[in-house]
Amino acid sequence: MGLFERLFNKEKTEIKKDEVPLFPTIEEQNEWQEVAGYIPIEGGEYQLVSLIATAIAAGEQPESKFVIKRISKRNPEAQLVSVIATSIAAADHAQSQFVIRSIKENKMK
Repeated sequence: MGLFERLFNKEKTEIKKDEVPLFPTIEEQNEWQEVAGYIPIEGGEYQLVSLIATAIAAGEQPESKFVIKRISKRNPEAQLVSVIATSIAAADHAQSQFVIRSIKENKMK
């Protein structure tokens, strides 16, 4: 049997379905959930932040109008975990830079 026959003639090859796998298949349960990097701010902070942001954005054009749709702040839990993780990693590689792509927590807390 040639190479092309093995690749393109699927009906001639037998597929054994009675074979037992070497390792038992374990269904992975999704017990981890991602921690949000940013969370919405409370009502009291909204006015101060929006005032400062619009004042900076307006600059020299006081007649401008701005609409702020959403204001978020860093999640303190995610910030603490990322600082701890990068500090531990930086102990071995002091000249390196690290980027935290995601932080996950166990749902079974």
